[in-house]
Amino acid sequence: MSFMEHLGELRTRIVRGLVALLVGLVITLPFAEKIVDFLARPIKKMGHTLIFTAPTEAFWVQMKVALIAGLFLASPGILWQVWRFVEPGLHSHEKKYAFPFILIGTVLFVGGGAFSLFVVTPYALNFLLSYARPGLTPMITLQNHVDFLLKFTVAFGAVFELPLIIPVLARLGVVNAKMLARNRKYAILGAFIAAAVLTPTPDIFNQTLMAGPLIILYEVGILSARVFGRRRAPAPPPAASNGQPPDGGAVPSPPPAAPADQPMVGS
Repeated sequence: MSFMEHLGELRTRIVRGLVALLVGLVITLPFAEKIVDFLARPIKKMGHTLIFTAPTEAFWVQMKVALIAGLFLASPGILWQVWRFVEPGLHSHEKKYAFPFILIGTVLFVGGGAFSLFVVTPYALNFLLSYARPGLTPMITLQNHVDFLLKFTVAFGAVFELPLIIPVLARLGVVNAKMLARNRKYAILGAFIAAAVLTPTPDIFNQTLMAGPLIILYEVGILSARVFGRRRAPAPPPAASNGQPPDGGAVPSPPPAAPADQPMVGS
């Protein structure tokens, strides 16, 4: 395929991925109100209430929640379009990994979002709202609270795709297991830097809640790269030691020597 044909194929896959997202949005839109109530539970458990300060705020928050929920619901279809885009560059024996790619990618994406909602953000909210005291009452808007949760839910879902991205890069020859293991210390440092940027609180506990899974996922990616990475081409066979050339051709024999009793020419 030429460069323009690749761009056309990419456009087709993007459009079909957006169609899958639209289908997910239509399915999750009737449940948007219940999802908003679920997201508001941590605030209500701490005795606070959510408010909205604009007439259209509650409506757009429900649309945003439905969109993100539709993204998670449509993730298998979106991953299928990603696979179809890279499939023409794969060998025939590699195309059988389509179903594991979609299944593992979906599980990791949904698992990362669930880890954010049920583990990271509840501790973060408890820490941040602990600063409330008499004379300092939190008034949290619905939009700010939902944006806070959705941002980290999508971020954690994307970060949890690391064990899937590493084997793909290893299969393409971009990285290998030895290089990843050799740079492990830099990966650990990068995990804590990413956790410091992405986590909503500055305390080390919540940062470790994100950096720990990142390090574990990196190790899983190394194992996956070792199993599914590109194999090196076999070394050429060494030359035979019996005088045969490497290409297997016959060695030309020297001319026969003259008999001892035959006079030499010119003597």
